[in-house]
Amino acid sequence: MASSVSSQQDHQVLVEANSSARILSLNRPKQLNALSFQMISRLLELFLAYEEDPNVKLVILKFTLNYLMAAYSKPQVSILNGIVMGGGAGASVHGRFRVATENSVFAMPETALGLFPDVGASYFLSRLPGFFGEYVGLTGSRLDGAEMLACGLATHFVPSAKLAMLEAALCIVDSSDPVIISSIIDQYCEQPSLKEQSVYKRLDVIDRCFSQKTVEEIISALERELVHKMDVWISTTIQTLKKASPTSLKISLRSIREGRLQGVGQCLVREYRMVCHVMRGEVSKDFFEGCRAILLDKDKNPKWEPSKLELVTDSRVDRYFSKMNTEEWEDLKLPTRSKHKLPLYAIAKL
Repeated sequence: MASSVSSQQDHQVLVEANSSARILSLNRPKQLNALSFQMISRLLELFLAYEEDPNVKLVILKFTLNYLMAAYSKPQVSILNGIVMGGGAGASVHGRFRVATENSVFAMPETALGLFPDVGASYFLSRLPGFFGEYVGLTGSRLDGAEMLACGLATHFVPSAKLAMLEAALCIVDSSDPVIISSIIDQYCEQPSLKEQSVYKRLDVIDRCFSQKTVEEIISALERELVHKMDVWISTTIQTLKKASPTSLKISLRSIREGRLQGVGQCLVREYRMVCHVMRGEVSKDFFEGCRAILLDKDKNPKWEPSKLELVTDSRVDRYFSKMNTEEWEDLKLPTRSKHKLPLYAIAKL
């Protein structure tokens, strides 16, 4: 049994050793590289081993733990040449270098499923310009590579045709110096142009509306914008919010707002508590209903309960953020990170 699990782990995460670099490729293409338990276990095992190995200077994660990745002592280069969603986002966005391409698609569509953006999303979404993180987290809006670079989710943009050359150059650098690694990536970079209809060009409207205190006020602000100017994007955004789980919207907004004032470890501990409450289904069973409607029956007509935002009280939201009161559901325990071994950019996240 143990050997079959091990072979499954090895199959789902491909490892290539190239000089002082280690290239990890997620390998579940039919599942859009959704992270399985086996993949997460294997990635954690590899990252811990590489941190102690002086012969490994650089880790390259293709496609696209979270705490270890965010507070890692060696540079991680994430190649985001495809769909970056959910767990895949957590396994890549926390890395030091994040390379987007023209094929990149980022989204956190959890509110449509009755969940919320987790995997440390409340940390990195809350640090996007203005209130763009609230917009992305609540609506599940898809961003392309140029938008990822513009908002800071990506640190570099490299055309996919140049990825093989970039990878080869990184494999022979034999250095953990982020300045040197950044300069190598820079050699293959381009500055992409935002599309004419890019949502990132609507930051002024997004900031006015998504800076509001509550989800109800956000929707009201969008509706006021629509009165002044008929805009398909605004009406679509309103409809997206109204179709999402009311409970998910409220806990997502509070999570992102709390994330602004917390380190990545605090965010992950809080998000884990929230996931435990979601999975227990005592406050709301929206996640199970969302999976039924979107993933299983695919009727795309979930019956949320509570069904309206005004029925999701503050006390109901509070329960998602409370410590689990049972021994079976313990708080997340994070590995100890020694600050004197970490670079400044990693220490700043703690």
